[in-house]
Amino acid sequence: MKKSIFMDKYPIYSLELNKDEISQKSIQDIINYFLDKIEKHPIATNIAVFNHYEHTKKLNGPINDEIIDAQNVIFCFGAAIPNSKILAVRPRSIGIAEFKEKFSIEFLEAPNEKLHDVMEEWTVDLKK
Repeated sequence: MKKSIFMDKYPIYSLELNKDEISQKSIQDIINYFLDKIEKHPIATNIAVFNHYEHTKKLNGPINDEIIDAQNVIFCFGAAIPNSKILAVRPRSIGIAEFKEKFSIEFLEAPNEKLHDVMEEWTVDLKK
């Protein structure tokens, strides 16, 4: 995975996967993969799948010409509320963009290192 700082402040983790190197062949297959991981995790809870592409298209907003589809899997690992500030970094979202030859999986760094590692593992395991 590659870490970058988006807009000079947001730590984003990204992984680009060529379509011929993974078993999932559509964005829906990848969404289903993550939903399965969330369902099997002892504390993760699925919230929604947000079709970002469809939403932006309805607004006539600009969309990169190379992007075929873009969706977010929204879920939460929250097992405690130690303070009110934690609410600002929850829930989690994994963004999936589909291009002609590849998928791009991206998410914001999680405040809990162990749970961040879970998201990285889920993403990297798409290659297996």
